[in-house]
Amino acid sequence: MQNLKELDRIPRQRVDKFAERRAELAEAALQTLAELGYARTSLREIAQNSEFTHGVLHYYFRDKVDLILCSVRQYKARCVTRYDQVTADARTYEDLMTGFLAALAQTMRGEAHMHRLWYDIRSQTLFETAFRADVAELDKSLENMIWRIMCRFVELTGEPQSMPPPVIYAMIDGLFQQCLLKHLSGDARAIDQMQADVRLVLSTITKKPAASARVTASPGRRAKGRRRG
Repeated sequence: MQNLKELDRIPRQRVDKFAERRAELAEAALQTLAELGYARTSLREIAQNSEFTHGVLHYYFRDKVDLILCSVRQYKARCVTRYDQVTADARTYEDLMTGFLAALAQTMRGEAHMHRLWYDIRSQTLFETAFRADVAELDKSLENMIWRIMCRFVELTGEPQSMPPPVIYAMIDGLFQQCLLKHLSGDARAIDQMQADVRLVLSTITKKPAASARVTASPGRRAKGRRRG
């Protein structure tokens, strides 16, 4: 006779397998979504441009909105992790500045079509109420990611940040989106200009410490406490 706990685990296992399969399908469809954009996609069109049948996609996703949001959510989660690593590795003000600018350039060069999909979906929230809650949550996660970078600047400089998180995020995001449009239009200088503009913004709202200033270790490396004499 099966243990009651084992019986209880069966539904959970099925749920986990279903979620895993959704994640696999969403990841596989991401490139197609990025190429086609929101307006030109349906589950059938996505199936025609991938190895999966329309029936399989329809089984795991209610509609294209469900699939697109699942795909974009997974991609943005990876983006946040990338920038958090830059924040954790930075030991000096310039480490953080150059690391952040390098990450912006890298993702623009290698994943421009993914970012185009994100801005496409975000723009759709002006018309499609089905997107709004999920996109607002994703947008907030990106704002929080930028704020964690700003908090690290505060740790490294000792100067408090007076500008609110939404304003800082709007400035950085605006420059990134502007660069994306220029980059996709073939402007070879777009990325370098974005880096220069973001550096200007960050240099204006943060104060670079003097060369002799003590370096502050990242949060994960700081000592838990000082030994008392």
